Amino acid sequence: MRILHTMLRVGDLQRSIHFYTHVMGMKVIRTTERADQGYSLAFVGYGTEQDGAVLELTYNHGVEHYELGTAYGHIAIAVEDAYAQCERIAQAGGKVSRAAGPVKGGSTVIAFVEDPDGYKIELIQTSR
Repeated sequence: MRILHTMLRVGDLQRSIHFYTHVMGMKVIRTTERADQGYSLAFVGYGTEQDGAVLELTYNHGVEHYELGTAYGHIAIAVEDAYAQCERIAQAGGKVSRAAGPVKGGSTVIAFVEDPDGYKIELIQTSR
């Protein structure tokens, strides 16, 4: 068994695709349009669906905003250099909500960014 994808409901599919591809560096893997059922999908990721988990961005037609709730935490992404990634993300128009630096009481370097819908993404530095 393995995790295939995580689904996020988004308020503007094109805005979210732009964020995940241009700001976060992912690629669009595939899209599905189900106008008769009132939704559109875009699957994005760093590799193929066969290589690892991806994100399913779901746009329910006519819904522009969702309450994220208190149960959602974050998506974690491994990066080589969290400091450089934060700089690149900010320059691309992304929101860095916690600058890169060591976790409290530890040495692992992390940072947090937010997508256009407010979903938090943790960047975890894996080398350096």
